[in-house]
Amino acid sequence: MAGEGNFKEELRSQDASRNLNQHETAGHPHSRSLEMLLHRLRAVHTKQDDKFANLLDAVGEFGTFQQRLVALTFIPSIMSAFFMFADHFVFTAQKPYCNTSWILAVGPHLSEAQQLNLTIPQAPNGSFLTCLMYLPVPWNLDSIIQFGLNDTDTCQDGWIYPAAKKRSLINEFDLVCGMETKKDTAQIMFMAGLLIGSLIFGLITDKMGRYPAILLSLLGLILFGFGTAFVNSFHLYLLFRFGISQSVVGYAISSISLATEWLVGEHRTHAIILEHCLFAVGSMLLTGIAYSLPHWRLLFLVGGVLAIPLISYVWILPESPRWLMMKGKVKEAKQVLCYAASVNKKTIPSNLLDELQLPRKKVTRASVLDFCKNRQLCKVTLVMSCVWFTISYTYFTLSLRMRELGMSVHFRHMVPSIMEVPARLCCIFILQQIGRKWSLAVTLLQAIIWCLLLLFLPEELKSVTIWVLTLGEFSLAATVTVFFLYTAELLPTVLRATGLGLVSLASAAGAILSLTIISQTPSLLPIFLCCVLAIVAFSLSSLLPETRDQPLSDSLDHSSQMSFQKDVALDLSSDGSFRNKVKDMTTEDTSSDDMSEEAAKNVILNAQILRLDPYPVSNPALKQFNKEEANSQAP
Repeated sequence: MAGEGNFKEELRSQDASRNLNQHETAGHPHSRSLEMLLHRLRAVHTKQDDKFANLLDAVGEFGTFQQRLVALTFIPSIMSAFFMFADHFVFTAQKPYCNTSWILAVGPHLSEAQQLNLTIPQAPNGSFLTCLMYLPVPWNLDSIIQFGLNDTDTCQDGWIYPAAKKRSLINEFDLVCGMETKKDTAQIMFMAGLLIGSLIFGLITDKMGRYPAILLSLLGLILFGFGTAFVNSFHLYLLFRFGISQSVVGYAISSISLATEWLVGEHRTHAIILEHCLFAVGSMLLTGIAYSLPHWRLLFLVGGVLAIPLISYVWILPESPRWLMMKGKVKEAKQVLCYAASVNKKTIPSNLLDELQLPRKKVTRASVLDFCKNRQLCKVTLVMSCVWFTISYTYFTLSLRMRELGMSVHFRHMVPSIMEVPARLCCIFILQQIGRKWSLAVTLLQAIIWCLLLLFLPEELKSVTIWVLTLGEFSLAATVTVFFLYTAELLPTVLRATGLGLVSLASAAGAILSLTIISQTPSLLPIFLCCVLAIVAFSLSSLLPETRDQPLSDSLDHSSQMSFQKDVALDLSSDGSFRNKVKDMTTEDTSSDDMSEEAAKNVILNAQILRLDPYPVSNPALKQFNKEEANSQAP
């Protein structure tokens, strides 16, 4: 009712200034009332969504509870990066030779060099061939030395790796001599896990809650990460990597959803940026540990041991109160909020807690089909999917391009990881200054510039190319940070995790496409596609609304309201068509069984405003409405 009173005060002030602005208003008889209608719609909706923000303010915007929540949810990001990029360090290149130990039966005292010289064919340049051997003969050693061996064949008894300094998957499972493609199979299997896990964990997080989804993904990290150290076949290794990838993407979706719904304003921005900085720290930690360990199994053992303490999250991690409210669990939501307030040494006013009531619209029925039915939600999902596809494709293309230049695996990971930290921290400034929408556009524009430079750089300038590739990854790191924050704020609570899962499908698809194109096409074509995709994503990002300083949407109604307000703004100059549109919407909305009493009153009020003459307050219908409102508020 206070909102209705404020609106009538605005109408009375308009009446007082009508004579001063008569000339201006005469040219646009309905513009001022329509602008007030837009302001009215935004104010009512913001006030409705800010009820939960007011509760979080009472709990404490960023007290001890929120600080602990950020630490609990984002520290595991270190382990996510550790397991996600471990593949790059367990396929250390090894030079193989056929196992010709059969000659030791006739010459047990032969040195390794003598054994290779007698049993391995040589290339014209004098180097030993890696995949051929001389067939065994029933001769004594002197005969073999005198006459030599002539018949060659492929390796019969496996391979040896004389120059190997580390034990890797290459010499563990003999991924050589035609088996090298299995390395790409491992990457594709990991991407397939990301693709499937995005959909599965998106649905789990929205259906079962953020808390169980986080626990399930952490359990997967521990079991599959630790268990990888004990696999006895390459196929089993692929299976465990498939499980790890699902856990990694599941944790990313569920943790960002939980943090987004517990934090407000700039604290949400800082927390998500911190998570991504810790992800880069995890990549640096992995590089350092992998460099010092002599065996690939030890790498997964160390990672599994570091992940075991995450089991304690079963007892200390909270659930999202927003999600609880949307599922009708009011009592549980109040308990979680009161606990958070007690940790922050705050007291929530009873009137704020009393405002937590079951939503009249049955939001628990929201499903993945709503991404097709809801126009605004569909647009957001498609645009963000295109952006995430572009980011993923471009990032992997630049990374694989760096590998083609002959850079060591440790350089390819350590240097970009170090640069990612300041790249993500820079997002704090640009997000505060220009908002989410333009921050995404700026970071995408930077990626376009670096990709265009790569197209025109000559191959002889190897050092310059490496720097441009590094700066391209720098820009993409900032883009990823902005993307996750922006997407989480655009999606409603009831389908936030599912939406993040759907756009993550596009990420996996972009990575798989990059791996496929790089292996089958010239080097310039993948970079050219990066430019084209980045330009398309840059253009589509302009279609998205800004979310800075806006309340989080909890239900699907928010998307419809945003779409309606946009249509109103576009039609301010057309009186008749706009009036018909709102009239049709009034008829449609008032017939809805799920519409609240306050919403119905607003629709009626909006319809009456649109029928006003050039001087709104003189309209008898509105006077009668004001009179009835005054009588209803009288004691």
